[in-house]
Amino acid sequence: MPPTKGSIMKYMLIMRADEAAAAAFAEADFEEIINAMGRYNESMMEAGVMVAGEGLSGAEEGFVVDFAEDEPIVTDGPYGEIHELFNGFWIIQVSSKEEAAEWAKRAPLGAGAKLEVRRVTDESDFADYADNEFVKKEEGWREQLGTN
Repeated sequence: MPPTKGSIMKYMLIMRADEAAAAAFAEADFEEIINAMGRYNESMMEAGVMVAGEGLSGAEEGFVVDFAEDEPIVTDGPYGEIHELFNGFWIIQVSSKEEAAEWAKRAPLGAGAKLEVRRVTDESDFADYADNEFVKKEEGWREQLGTN
């Protein structure tokens, strides 16, 4: 059961780009990109909604672990179609899905870029399993990690 309306929820904003957006990024002034992202991050920090955010290296530096076989297979990047990859993320803490959408719409991204926005699960999603050992431990782990 998802959190009730009005409660504080976390959302992950996942950056994606198509080939045109990736090409435009490669041609853009990187300092302008840093400044635009910095202003966006700063606005979320000042509003008290930003929990985390990071950019990611290119897919050529990454790898995929595929669990389709009995023994997982590791494949070095690049991998997948460019639109399947994500380039960075933010985690925000807001009071509604609508507020998450408002923050997502303010991201300094151009044509061909998309933000996939997904709610981060919390203890209310596992209420039917409240007696489970690991569900009980989760709260302590979040506290230990500072991610309450």
